[in-house]
Amino acid sequence: MRRRSFLLGAATAAAAGSVGYWRSRIVETTPDVRYPGMQAGHALRDGAALPQPSATRRHEVAILGAGVAGLFCAWKLAREGFTDFVVVQGPEFGGNAAAGQRDGLDYPLGAHYLPLPSLASSHVREMLADFGLIEHGAGEVRPYYDESVLVHSPQERLLRNGRWEEHLLPMTGVPEADAAQHRRFLDFVERLRTQVGNDGRKVFSIPLVLSSRDPAWRALDNLTFRQWLDREGYTSPALHWYLNYCCRDDYGARYDVVSAWAGLHYFASRDGHAANAGEGAVLTWPGGLAVLADRMRDAITQRLGHAGWLLPGTAARVEELPAGPRVTCLTPGPQGDPRAYAIQTRRTVCAMPLFVAQHLLPDIRAYGYDPAAHAAPHAAWMVSNFVMEGYPLEAPGEPLSWDNVVYQGEALGYVVSTHQLLRVARSPRSVFTAYHALSGQAPHAARDWLTRASPQALRDMAAVDLVAAYGKDFWRHARQLEITVRGHAMATPVCGYLSNPGLAALRAVDGPVLFAHADLSGYSVFEEASWWGVQAARRILGHQEQG
Repeated sequence: MRRRSFLLGAATAAAAGSVGYWRSRIVETTPDVRYPGMQAGHALRDGAALPQPSATRRHEVAILGAGVAGLFCAWKLAREGFTDFVVVQGPEFGGNAAAGQRDGLDYPLGAHYLPLPSLASSHVREMLADFGLIEHGAGEVRPYYDESVLVHSPQERLLRNGRWEEHLLPMTGVPEADAAQHRRFLDFVERLRTQVGNDGRKVFSIPLVLSSRDPAWRALDNLTFRQWLDREGYTSPALHWYLNYCCRDDYGARYDVVSAWAGLHYFASRDGHAANAGEGAVLTWPGGLAVLADRMRDAITQRLGHAGWLLPGTAARVEELPAGPRVTCLTPGPQGDPRAYAIQTRRTVCAMPLFVAQHLLPDIRAYGYDPAAHAAPHAAWMVSNFVMEGYPLEAPGEPLSWDNVVYQGEALGYVVSTHQLLRVARSPRSVFTAYHALSGQAPHAARDWLTRASPQALRDMAAVDLVAAYGKDFWRHARQLEITVRGHAMATPVCGYLSNPGLAALRAVDGPVLFAHADLSGYSVFEEASWWGVQAARRILGHQEQG
């Protein structure tokens, strides 16, 4: 940053005075606001006319979307020696796993960590081993991970009653009866991690489709998580706050909306361990999961021997012809006007959210999915990155951690991008990434507000937890702000999502058009998105072997 270069380069008293000036004044920075995919998505929704394609490419397979599902599908194909495919990038490389960079600092624009994958998530372990992030033992209960990507201590803290404390679920400073409820809940979910249904499957597994179909357990999907807590006699306000926070953080919605099965799945499905890390460890990078998207891109390019497999533009139409699907894609022309090209394929993978896919296909209902009856609500999110020059004054208690949460905060806290950097002294500059699921209102109302809100209003909402933690001192250190608005960030697993017949129908599709996205699971996490990418690749490889 030019200001920092000036300050570091100056050795005069006047320069020192400038430092004091910048440190003492309060400047609420003007944000740079991004709306990835909104313009293209609204054009699809509104049925905008498409120009005639100027050229046609021919490939065995086209994968539409370079999010986690699409990239995983391409990575798996390339790893197995299948080369005749292309990926149409879409509006944002990496999707919810995208990242940004300013002044040499990386930061996430979406997902920022990956829990240690369980044995059931063997596809994720295969990828991590391929990239050297699992150094050995990928098929064992406790693999050995690259130390640099295991989250460093201190991992998390909670601001409560004016003091930072370790862990997000309060275990001290609450009535003993409430603490007993906290222990009871934690003991219960620990037992659930090994619970098996009447069909011999784990009750809660990730990927979700590997979970037990025991109706006694599946009945939990008929209750909200809050209803289940009330039924089981959990009354502790701190426990209710914590579990509501978890639902907002992982699903983008409150616990009185999220399915009880999904609420318990959050805790019981992931049972990954590491030989060289404690329980609860996660994998993370300054730029979040964008590192994995970049690694997949690089691995595909290396195996294919060229970078031409990743095409610019956004898929706008899929026509089902006797020769196979024909995809029309749009790219901006020299004057910003849309230009089109076509791809003739034998098989096409729709690796984008279902609310987008429904506008590309002639009629998605032909696959058994009716958006009017089967579409899940999609939560609206803001991901806000504050470039920090120095650090604001901390409240007493636990030191600055990777994940920092405000008890009963309006948002979801913030993570520190430079936490993973290996150095003796704290980095003089950092990025605080604040997450905010707009779960206090209906998704459509939240999206409407996000499109109408001024940059200043968005900034105030982005900083709500940071100001609660630091007061006005926060603005003495925040130099730049980038806000990423994701109006349809993730599907929410509301009651009944496990038995959604439309999702079941799309999961079973095995024809010229395939579907691959976390939406098929009813909620958005890396393990689910990558699973459906792998399933699409396996179907393509199976047909290739038969042909």
